[in-house]
Amino acid sequence: MFEYHAPAGLLAERVILVTGAGAGIGRAAARGFADHGATVILLGRTTSKLEAVYDEIEADGAPTPTIYPMNLEGAAPHDYAELAAKIEEEFGRLDGLLHNAALLGPRSPIETFDAEEWVRVMQVNVNAEFLMTQALLPALSESGSASVAFTSSSVGRRGRAYWGAYGVSKFAVEGLMQTLADEVRESHGIRVNSINPGATRTNMRAHAYPGENPEHNPAPEEIMPVYLYLMGRDSEHVNGMALNAQSGSPPPLPA
Repeated sequence: MFEYHAPAGLLAERVILVTGAGAGIGRAAARGFADHGATVILLGRTTSKLEAVYDEIEADGAPTPTIYPMNLEGAAPHDYAELAAKIEEEFGRLDGLLHNAALLGPRSPIETFDAEEWVRVMQVNVNAEFLMTQALLPALSESGSASVAFTSSSVGRRGRAYWGAYGVSKFAVEGLMQTLADEVRESHGIRVNSINPGATRTNMRAHAYPGENPEHNPAPEEIMPVYLYLMGRDSEHVNGMALNAQSGSPPPLPA
């Protein structure tokens, strides 16, 4: 696993938005951020799942989170502008943004890949992340130490047959991360990186590998060190990096 031990209170007084916060890695990240002091904005399409995570965070005695239901597949630019306006009104800034929500889509050859499914996956996995990040950049700029983390995949770093739109979308996410990271490099107020979670015990992994024993993979809670690292001040010098949740250690401090 990524070698980082998050200190208590690492994220105290920080405001962090997590997409796909209702289950899997998003749920684990939201709870982990809250447990380390953050006020978390829980964004997802299923209100009942967000409410369950809300209740879990409240039961943990962590800062009270905020629920923001949103269907990324159908969201338009004005929806992201409204999200940004509400964050500015309630918090005045945004300290962290974890892009976690994604669609797997069918695993089939490019030759026979359904065109409508291609567009659907790209809408959620790429277009929504671009539109949300663009809309939230002003709020992130108000932080002074904001972190944007995109969720990548091993199939978004080296192409593999039959991963179709999902694999291509993750290549696009890496490109979006690198481009934005280079654009904010001199701002000293925003850093942008990506995380490859690796094989993790989630519903998406089960759909992608139905014959796999899920017990062989770590639970989402076990891969949280890299997520906590990127959202805390210990990573203020890290920008434009493609990190792995299940291997490695924090990049060294600059000389």
